[in-house]
Amino acid sequence: GYMSPEYALRGLFSIKSDVFSFGVLLLETLSSKKNSHFYNTDSLTLLGHAWNLWNDGRTCELMDPILQNEASYPILKRYVNVALLCVQENAADRPTMSEVVSMLSNEIVNLPSPQQPAFSCVNSANMQPDAFSVNCVTHSVMDAR
Repeated sequence: GYMSPEYALRGLFSIKSDVFSFGVLLLETLSSKKNSHFYNTDSLTLLGHAWNLWNDGRTCELMDPILQNEASYPILKRYVNVALLCVQENAADRPTMSEVVSMLSNEIVNLPSPQQPAFSCVNSANMQPDAFSVNCVTHSVMDAR
């Protein structure tokens, strides 16, 4: 759940791979939910769920109730924005860690809007329950050669 797309899909490590992992960790911290064990009717991952709530303007629903109060909502929304910027599919679209630190510590700077994050959507045509392994980690497609 913490692997960047370039590493998980092509075995390539980049300087932005850690940024991706940090973004996942930040979303897990804000929501008190694990990315690898998150199941929702609309999305199979926490990243997809966070993206859907961001698009619908319902970011506050992502947050752990312990963190929620009206005074902290703007800062928490900013943290979700930063986390979504960190989990962009293309490494070039992700900020560097020094930029992340600046975004988190400087509340005055306007943040760019994130694009749909990596691993946030699943092709429903491949969503047959018997096609997954017991631990839901691998996916096998049975096709003749």
